[in-house]
Amino acid sequence: MSIVKINVLTVPAEQREVLEQRFAARAGSVENSDGFEWFELLRPLEGTDTYLVYTRWRSEDDFQNWMSGSMKAAHQGTSGGEGGGERPKPAATGSTLWSFEVVQQASPK
Repeated sequence: MSIVKINVLTVPAEQREVLEQRFAARAGSVENSDGFEWFELLRPLEGTDTYLVYTRWRSEDDFQNWMSGSMKAAHQGTSGGEGGGERPKPAATGSTLWSFEVVQQASPK
């Protein structure tokens, strides 16, 4: 069965729009990765400053390959050219990665 990775991001209220714009701008960067199955950016509605970034993968190896390949390059700013100025400051003030194995699932009938 698949694995799920949830990146738990602490995002101050003044950085929410920045975070969402950055994720919108990266659209397509994970979707073509081998073993990728699903992505969702979850915005909190009340009582927390925590966003959840949900991704689902065919296997742990597929996730690790993405982490060490295109994701690493994108976060280091190496996907385009060299030396284009300072990298923007992160929108999140904290990050934790949760990992789960899918053991049961259901879909609408």
